[in-house]
Amino acid sequence: MTFIPQEVIRKKRDGLELDRTEIRAMVRGITDGSVSEGQVAAFAMAVYFRGMTLGERVGLTEAMRDSGRVLDWPSLGIKRGVADKHSTGGVGDKVSLILGPLAAACGLFVPMISGRGLGHTGGTLDKFDAIPGYDTAPDLGRFAKVVRDAGCAIIGQTMDLAPADRRLYAVRDVTATVESIDLITASILSKKLAAGLGGLVMDVKFGSGAFMRQYDDARELARSIVTVAEGAGVPTTALLTDMNEVLGRSVGNAVEVREAVEFLTGASREPRLAEVVLACAGEMLVMEGAARDMDDAARKMEEALASGAAAERFGRMVSGLGGPADFVERADDHLDIAPVELPVPAGTEGFITAMDCRAVGMALVGMGGGRTRADQSIDHGVGMSGFARIGAPVTPETPLCVVHARTEEQARTAADSIRAAVAVGERRPEERPVIRERITAKQMEGTC
Repeated sequence: MTFIPQEVIRKKRDGLELDRTEIRAMVRGITDGSVSEGQVAAFAMAVYFRGMTLGERVGLTEAMRDSGRVLDWPSLGIKRGVADKHSTGGVGDKVSLILGPLAAACGLFVPMISGRGLGHTGGTLDKFDAIPGYDTAPDLGRFAKVVRDAGCAIIGQTMDLAPADRRLYAVRDVTATVESIDLITASILSKKLAAGLGGLVMDVKFGSGAFMRQYDDARELARSIVTVAEGAGVPTTALLTDMNEVLGRSVGNAVEVREAVEFLTGASREPRLAEVVLACAGEMLVMEGAARDMDDAARKMEEALASGAAAERFGRMVSGLGGPADFVERADDHLDIAPVELPVPAGTEGFITAMDCRAVGMALVGMGGGRTRADQSIDHGVGMSGFARIGAPVTPETPLCVVHARTEEQARTAADSIRAAVAVGERRPEERPVIRERITAKQMEGTC
């Protein structure tokens, strides 16, 4: 049957279900350019308004995955234990930097395909760009070698992995169709499934610093990702995590790398960050059979951290991808952290009651440490460190954080933004769990 793009668009526009053949033909046309920009936009808008069934979501995800190369790890020398974690994006989220080498030190292989920051959220690749020489775009041979040798490699999406997603996302970005649960699901999973995973853990964030601010929206996305991934043959668990305050104590690329190294070496481990790291990595270990249960996983992770094995894996990954061989031992010597340091005093007495996490992320963007367009270059050295937690008691002199800037003026402007983003009140707020819910396919049986 001849493929006519407008007929597929018409069918979805009218709320009818597309079959796998129609979806694959549309994705093939998006990939090879035979479907025009206008038709891609119309297809995205039809999906945005009409939605997709579970079968359509799985079909779209698999077709986008298969639009390019799908990595076959057994043929590259890794027979089992390949897993990954993905976050929907937040402020101060350096979980991947710690989790990859930690999971590797416990026996897994973690080929992580990550992205760059956009808007108020940070990107894992931008953090690694703060490390001199680190190659976030190696060829497949080098990528596979580092995964085999270090147990983990964190890089960007290559040109031959899920190319349909790149074109479809670019059109969605300029046609106000980014927020479609169906298209978000396919976009995230097509890249992750193209990495040849045996298991996946999703960190789906909600709150002021997340793209999905409302809990119910984040929960809907988490359920969609778990269901579609399982339908595509990859066991997946999702954790819904709070992004109403900075995760960890730092925001900014170089300062977050430094915090990740301090976590791995035991110099400093912020409790909320530790909880998310250990929960996500523990799920991966149990899922892939590297631990019997979460208690066993916790013991293995504690040993990997205490022995220095996790930090050693991080160092091996960095050097394998072109970074300094002594990076873990001399991180501060290699990181270009902006030289002007300005503490931001609370200015009043009480307790930190709330934090506009998005405003914190935009303060970093204002310093040049984030981007509002994908083609912007950024300053990896600016940022903030030493963030006080919600619930912490403060005096007028207590620092809310320390700004790292290039100039005094830049530092003062960022400090004003931070002061406006953090609320101080008389009463200590109730403690909020950082992990709100765990979602698995088994829990959803009979409910979807």
